[in-house]
Amino acid sequence: MTHSALAAPAGQYPSAVPDTGPFRTVSTGGLRGAVREFLYDPEHTPVPVPVTGRPDLEESVRRAAGLYSGVRRPAPLDYGVVLGEEQLLDGTVALARPFALQWLAEEELADGLWPRGRHPGTLLVLACYDRLDLDPLRALLLAGHRGRERALSVLSGRDAVSVAWTVAKQYALPAPDVTALGLFTGTDRPPRPSGVRVLDDRDIAGADLRAEILGTRWRRIALQGDGQVDRVGLGAFTVCGSGPAVPAPPGLPGPRRAYALPCGTPEDRLVPLDRVEAVEVVISSCGSGPPDGLALCDPTYQLLLGALDGPARTVVSAVCAHDAGRPENVAWIRAALTGADSVDTLNAALAADSYPYPAFMRFGMPGAPGRTPDAPRPREHRPDPLLLATGRRLAALLGSGLLPQQHALRPRLAELARKVDLWVARPAHPADRTPQEIRVALTTDLQSLDHAVAERIAVEPEDALVGYPVYFGDRSLPAPRARETVCHCGRPAQEFTRRGLLPTVLDTVCVVCPRCGEVGHRVPGGPQLLVQAVEEVERGGVLRVRAAVTAARPGPVRLGLFVPPALRADSVVEPVTTRVRASSERVRNVSFRIRLASRTALRAYCCTVFAVQDLAVSTARRHFGVVPRRT
Repeated sequence: MTHSALAAPAGQYPSAVPDTGPFRTVSTGGLRGAVREFLYDPEHTPVPVPVTGRPDLEESVRRAAGLYSGVRRPAPLDYGVVLGEEQLLDGTVALARPFALQWLAEEELADGLWPRGRHPGTLLVLACYDRLDLDPLRALLLAGHRGRERALSVLSGRDAVSVAWTVAKQYALPAPDVTALGLFTGTDRPPRPSGVRVLDDRDIAGADLRAEILGTRWRRIALQGDGQVDRVGLGAFTVCGSGPAVPAPPGLPGPRRAYALPCGTPEDRLVPLDRVEAVEVVISSCGSGPPDGLALCDPTYQLLLGALDGPARTVVSAVCAHDAGRPENVAWIRAALTGADSVDTLNAALAADSYPYPAFMRFGMPGAPGRTPDAPRPREHRPDPLLLATGRRLAALLGSGLLPQQHALRPRLAELARKVDLWVARPAHPADRTPQEIRVALTTDLQSLDHAVAERIAVEPEDALVGYPVYFGDRSLPAPRARETVCHCGRPAQEFTRRGLLPTVLDTVCVVCPRCGEVGHRVPGGPQLLVQAVEEVERGGVLRVRAAVTAARPGPVRLGLFVPPALRADSVVEPVTTRVRASSERVRNVSFRIRLASRTALRAYCCTVFAVQDLAVSTARRHFGVVPRRT
């Protein structure tokens, strides 16, 4: 299908529009007088729209008649500026004059501030598309980002006639019965709250998407998918920006139909944006509305310009590449239901965790004052510190070589690592969970694994899970400073940190006593232990060991005690493992007993208390001696 087949030739549109709603069509030469009449009595005079040589705009005016039921003057912005006034039709600037409290000369814009030396406020730019250069538009866009909401708004179009149509639409008041909200996405499966029509790839496969979009009058509609400046892909359908037969500037390539070649999408699956009946259209694909000079496509076919030629009063498009996905879709759905501004909402969502610059731009006046989105905040599924710490520990356990490939717990650790990877990623599937649900699922898995780790250490104290201080220590360097602490024996000791040299090597905290040697090891964020016991126990007697545990976070901690191989045949540990709830503010004491056989060899021994929380294993060693029974 060629471009001429898609864009109807002159004569296809009706020569007289029977119902134009709040608008009236005029010639380009009659615009100035018609504007004067409208501004004098806006309550009883339709908004003039020049349509000379543009039958497509006549059709857009007819389509808009069902969307808008009256006229209202939008709240003015702080400043306004016209770029290239000589390009505009006589009367266009006058029609836009009420949209700003103060109008600036073009040369007053400096360094992205409007104007120099004054407090930045909201700014309206009025210009033909070919005057929307990267400079100063980029500076203006960045200057308003993260500042006052709705800082930059643009009224534009592919030519002077389109600009006048865009300005005229800003006076239109949406009809009360136009309430439909829609989100169509080919790249996400967002939630489907009541009040918003949501279609994703599962629905698109069996739906007549063209009829769905073009057959409804939308208050707001968002179209999201993989795309370029001239199209958005929605499954087998394509939203296209093919516009009227307006002379295009030479030098820019176009799509296949620009060269009289068949379009890649059948005609019955094309959705021209200028025929979408919506008060607001959001085009959520990369680079759907680049400034002139950055566009890679002939303006005749651009999505933004096609949407501006249609009935939409507001068009939201992307200035550049972005990664809008589930968080942005959820934020937009909320904004659509509450009346918040789409541009501010989408940019705030992206700024929270993806991009430090604005990706979306508003073509049209902002909505009702006071309906602004929440301040930029982390996306709803942003991982908490526990999730990140778990991920680092799993990466070390699985990727450092510490655990042998045949280790019994490796499959379970790998499964949790897979879950953590999904939970920290920007959601891209329907099974993603709220932060609270993720926290519950994570802690459940961690408690189960902590139990398995503790039981394995109790059975096999020489397991690699206990040997991490040596393995990681060999791949670390000590921090330059140590701090004074106290050994379990009560003598002064030094505590220092060994910094891992590789991403898969965890830091380790080590406590060294001049008498007892290395008596304690833990990873940052792991439980802290202090072990108390007498230094001598009689052969055949019972050594009572008390461990004080402080947890990094409130929650269960698994503890156990083991003795060296030389003592295992002649001793019984009670209990082998146990579970307590601890926190960083409350020290919990746990008692163990080591029952010694009457044949126990007389010599010096040690016992090791271990604690496991969130896959962090901490150990503390206490030395004691077995002495003869006293008579």
